[in-house]
Amino acid sequence: MRLSCQGKRSRFIDGVLRVCLCFDRANLSNDYFTNRQDRYHLISSAEITSYFANIHKAACSISYRVTPSSTAPGGFTLDWPSTNAQPAPLADPDAYRAAATALLAPLLKPSAVAPSSSKTNTQIYPLIQLTPLLKPNDTSTELTFISKILTHLATPAFKNSSWTFTAGYFNMTPLFRNLLLSTSPASATVVAASPWANGFYGSKGVSGMLPAAYTYLGRSFLSAVESADLSSQVQLKEWRRGTVGQDGGWTYHAKGLWVTLPGEDKMGPSICVVGSSNYTKRSYGLDLEANVAVVTRDKGLMGRLKDEERWLQEYAEVVDKGTFEKVERRVGLHVRIAMWIVGVVGGAL
Repeated sequence: MRLSCQGKRSRFIDGVLRVCLCFDRANLSNDYFTNRQDRYHLISSAEITSYFANIHKAACSISYRVTPSSTAPGGFTLDWPSTNAQPAPLADPDAYRAAATALLAPLLKPSAVAPSSSKTNTQIYPLIQLTPLLKPNDTSTELTFISKILTHLATPAFKNSSWTFTAGYFNMTPLFRNLLLSTSPASATVVAASPWANGFYGSKGVSGMLPAAYTYLGRSFLSAVESADLSSQVQLKEWRRGTVGQDGGWTYHAKGLWVTLPGEDKMGPSICVVGSSNYTKRSYGLDLEANVAVVTRDKGLMGRLKDEERWLQEYAEVVDKGTFEKVERRVGLHVRIAMWIVGVVGGAL
């Protein structure tokens, strides 16, 4: 098995990256592969490829087929092939979920994947979150795995670990925020997209309020850091490279978690999570997510993960309460009201 961290530009890796990208909700446009900061890991492993291929095959068998049409509104039709698991979700939602659960649940058993023919000091744990499809028992593995990792970091044995957390849309689920702030890190960094690097910056309608909404959530996070008396240990950074919609402007869509154990700062992280999840309420209630956790004692890989953790912050700057008090960062009352309404009706950003 071989794992490597790719550079700042995206690379489309045949047979591996295709399997992972099918779970990402982003549009596969030209911008996605040119001026969008994301993360790309190449894993050369037959076991990993087979695992995700099975997930992909199962997901396709419970999905509509999009067929181009010159007469239908929107230019396409949605067909439910007879070879799919039955019935279609619009025909009988409850029966559809039951069929999806029977198909997917057996594939999600937690496991560490490593070559059986050779010794290795690196383990790859596939993490899948399919909450909307798994009823009545949600056997998804991502939320459970990361929650356990963060819980362990709060114990005395892991005091003074270091971690970096990032998400393209800064709205981590309250569970994660509470767990992150319950740790006692030697140092910790949260990296979020600047409003000017948010993919919704400048968009029309309700989505145009999202950058301001994430600004509001960032300020709330800093207040929580202060309340937890972690201001000297936890810092919030915003990533910006130009302005979205202008020449040279990039969007930020990286997400992940890096954990460096006590006394190993020079070596680098030994735990890393990479994948599609944004770690939000939406990710754990409405979306389908595919991730892997890398657990390693390989010094070379730990060094490369450290390099990735460092260069991902090349365009990130520390922000504080003073940043959010600037005129251009003020959040209007209409945005706060909209966020309140979203919360009341059970929605998610």
